[in-house]
Amino acid sequence: MTNLISIFLSSASQGVLWALLAIGVFLTFRILDIADLTAEGSFPLGAGIAAMSITKGIHPVLACLLGFLGGAAAGLVSGLLHTKLKIPALLAGIITMTGLYSITSRVMGAPNISLLGQKTVFDWVQSYGMTKENAVLIVGLIFALIVVALLVLFLRTETGLAIRATGDNLAMSEANGINTDNMKIIGYMISNGCIALSGSLLAQNNGFADLNSGIGTIVIGLASIIIAEVLFRNQSLLFRLLTIILGAVIYRFILALVFELNVQPSDSKLASALVLVICLSFPQIQQKLKLPTRTKAKGGK
Repeated sequence: MTNLISIFLSSASQGVLWALLAIGVFLTFRILDIADLTAEGSFPLGAGIAAMSITKGIHPVLACLLGFLGGAAAGLVSGLLHTKLKIPALLAGIITMTGLYSITSRVMGAPNISLLGQKTVFDWVQSYGMTKENAVLIVGLIFALIVVALLVLFLRTETGLAIRATGDNLAMSEANGINTDNMKIIGYMISNGCIALSGSLLAQNNGFADLNSGIGTIVIGLASIIIAEVLFRNQSLLFRLLTIILGAVIYRFILALVFELNVQPSDSKLASALVLVICLSFPQIQQKLKLPTRTKAKGGK
């Protein structure tokens, strides 16, 4: 039992950092209804920018902000490719992701950057006697809750509502005078900024930034979203974002339990894919077995 609690706390500390990635994926995947693969390029870009900034003596919090801006710039490129050059969203993401590999390599100047001995955003919490694990959990929650609060406030503004309308009904949004191209670009930028911020924090937690750390990140984000939607349906925007944080924690916990079965670390991507398949197929399994489902609340989603 003690070991299980330890595994859960470890998973929670990792999950809250990955939750920022999941929130970023949620913005394009659910809000804008776009399949964006830029995540696999913006994640290591954010990590690389933050790591380089910290090694140059920049404050870790500012390094995270720079990582966010780097991800937003990556999202801008994907957004312009999709909206202005009319390249399909999936291909636009792949093109940007491919180009970001070289850009991240240029930024880092090496395949990986070590942060051992460098100050990180977790140090100030550890200075109060906290363990590294608890410090990561606290700081991760602070960042995640700040991002959720800012997103909820933003998505309730006129621009935010226009972004949501664009994802819900593109033709109707255009008919009502909304510049849908601009809304998509803003969505791309915020999404990839959150993903890069996740990369910035995870690089500091892991003690290094790696050029290939973005491989499979889209699966992690999707798995966290699907787990949250399977367990908590028909929630308001605020609670949907909060459940994504919980979904990321549950996902990391499931992976941790899988690794307890002596699964090789090289099989982690396969385990991630299997978890995603199970989560995606759960509604169908539920329907086939005629398991009880929650009825939709009045007033829509």
